[in-house]
Amino acid sequence: MVILLNFLSRHLIVELGEKDNIAMAAEIHSRPQSSRPVLLNKIEGHSDAVNAAVLIPKEDGVITVSEDRTIRVWLKRDSGQYWPSIYHTVSSPCSCMSYHHDSRRIFIGQDNGAIVEFLLSEDFNKMNHVKTYPAHQNRVSDMVFSLESEWVVSTGHDKSVSWMCTQSGSMLGRHYFGSWASCLQYDNDTQHAFVGDYSGQITLLKLERQTYSTITTLKGHEGSIGALWWDPVQRLLFSGASDHSVIMWDIGGRKGRTLLLQGHHERVQAVRYLQLTRQLVSCSADGGVTVWNMDTPREEAPQWLDSDSCQKCEQPFFWNVKQMWDSKTIGLRQHHCRKCGKAVCGKCSSKSTTYPVMGFEFQVRVCDTCYDTVKDEDRTALATFHEGKHNIAFMDMDPSRGLMVTCGSDRVVKIWDMTQVVGCSIATGFSPR
Repeated sequence: MVILLNFLSRHLIVELGEKDNIAMAAEIHSRPQSSRPVLLNKIEGHSDAVNAAVLIPKEDGVITVSEDRTIRVWLKRDSGQYWPSIYHTVSSPCSCMSYHHDSRRIFIGQDNGAIVEFLLSEDFNKMNHVKTYPAHQNRVSDMVFSLESEWVVSTGHDKSVSWMCTQSGSMLGRHYFGSWASCLQYDNDTQHAFVGDYSGQITLLKLERQTYSTITTLKGHEGSIGALWWDPVQRLLFSGASDHSVIMWDIGGRKGRTLLLQGHHERVQAVRYLQLTRQLVSCSADGGVTVWNMDTPREEAPQWLDSDSCQKCEQPFFWNVKQMWDSKTIGLRQHHCRKCGKAVCGKCSSKSTTYPVMGFEFQVRVCDTCYDTVKDEDRTALATFHEGKHNIAFMDMDPSRGLMVTCGSDRVVKIWDMTQVVGCSIATGFSPR
């Protein structure tokens, strides 16, 4: 892993320098009241799962796309309620979205594999069709529009990543994986794409016109990748997966450093790093919202060691037939200490503890020796935990206003005030979308 990330760091540093089901939204609160996320509004009216919701910068507006085949632009009225100013139906369920505010161009990925581009009017009351791109043979899972290169890069359930020219509408290139490509991040300056897939791997590709090269593959998750976030300033990649964990990959640190963060009980489906306050926000399928303090010293979780016997008491594990026969003992089940990584038996690892400095915000198994070294101050939480109270399949944030929007399979869109959770110095967050 160290070798792969060192190589990746060097490689990047070289180049970086009007219809039915229209409903209004109720206003919940007008200002923050606690140190928790404050629910400001709920938007209801979709007849199927909402797959993406994006806050419109500098506007009291939200764009949503849904399995019900609708694209809706919701604007906040004087009454404090959100009403759809645009309600547009397409031919296939909408699976994902990429919105570029400066140009007001919006790209919609569909279940049939097509990507549709629209241009929004200045008052957000009209939307004109621009192009349809035949990007994939199956559902589009994620995409990013790059104004700098005039490309739309997308991933799909046809196990591929494709990049198309938005000027000509032509396909520039495609790369296939061994499993569904699930999520994507893209570095505009270097034209590198990070692609997460259902096997739990993250592949880094260098994209060019008509060609590409595979740089490396990052392996660390034990489940499918559900979300990625790339911070081009600090050159950090964050990934969330169905194994309930988040991993920070220090691409630019030149030391191959990775940090494991475990603070969810369900699959992680959205991540967002706030560069100015050095906080990470992650959301899971059960509605959990975790805010991680990344501006504090953290330790890497150790690699688990292999052994045929307990590395504390030396009793054989159950597959070590020879030692079991020689010592006339019954083999034991193998466990691992999360703090030192040693292979130990249940008797030598009978205790558990939190260890936030290593990313373990919940109780984990440790060996008796390591347990005795953990002090009370070592158990101080480095993350805060909140409830979105609905399935969260997608999350977007506007750091300049401290707003967050969440949506999911319950057909509800929620707008949150996060200023009391992520701090007040959030005026210049970065969003590659």
